[in-house]
Amino acid sequence: MTLKDLIVRNCKLYFKDKGLFFSSLIAPIILFFLFVAFLGGVYKDSLLSVFEGVEIESRLVNGFAGGWLMSSLLAVSAVSIAFTANCVMVQDKMTDRYADFCVSPVKHYQLALGYYIATALVTLLVCSVALVVGYIYLAIVGWYLTFTDVVLTILDTVLLVLFGTSLSSIVCKFLKSQGGITAVEVIVSAAYGFLCGAYMPIASLADAIGKTLSFLPGTYGTSLLHEHFMGGAIDEICSGLAGGDVYAQRTREGFDCVISFFDNAVPEWACYLIISITVVLLIGLYILLVASPWKKRSKKVHSS
Repeated sequence: MTLKDLIVRNCKLYFKDKGLFFSSLIAPIILFFLFVAFLGGVYKDSLLSVFEGVEIESRLVNGFAGGWLMSSLLAVSAVSIAFTANCVMVQDKMTDRYADFCVSPVKHYQLALGYYIATALVTLLVCSVALVVGYIYLAIVGWYLTFTDVVLTILDTVLLVLFGTSLSSIVCKFLKSQGGITAVEVIVSAAYGFLCGAYMPIASLADAIGKTLSFLPGTYGTSLLHEHFMGGAIDEICSGLAGGDVYAQRTREGFDCVISFFDNAVPEWACYLIISITVVLLIGLYILLVASPWKKRSKKVHSS
């Protein structure tokens, strides 16, 4: 079995299980209803309070709030969907298919990459659909993205999908039951949105919590999405104001378009560097984790 065969097999198993597919959409659906019922109004009120006394067009306000919704939804989905997609690995362990692969002619790196790439492709496909829907939604309520912003939002989504896939692959490597992966999915779906600043701006949290979250790589990926989805609306709002640059910077800081590490603003290139290095390190760790037991199992079989 080649690497391509493994990838195709894992993708087919994911989409074949309808329950697994729909469960991966729980986190995005929860976030969407939270936005409609509660968070949307909170973001709009927060923006208007920052520019109190300034008349802002409703289309600008809606474009800003819509940008927050899409950036937060994609940030959460890139991780939560990756954990659900990695159920294929856990299911293989439950049915002993994983053990069969370990003693088959399949090379250990092919086995590791087969799960990883399949999970990344599935997660990227779902997030791509969400991204396209988001573009359509913003075009209706308020479009303030430049061509560069569109390109960067796609890049941000890909990086966060790789991050989510790497993280979920490592965690799922140690899970061997359906109950275990279900528990992890519930925890990730409920908690990750808060940890990465998707539900509420980190700047609005207590200082100690904000500084703690600044150590998590996912917050920098979320910040990039916030900037590229909301930055155009912020610039448009501040363009006609005296001291508009100052207002724009403060608004970016208040809504996590700019993340601070111990009161030092982290530039955009540094955010990309942090995410990229984290992805490389996590992929390397994952391959090592998969390779080690494969080697031990191979030696045991050959010796017997």
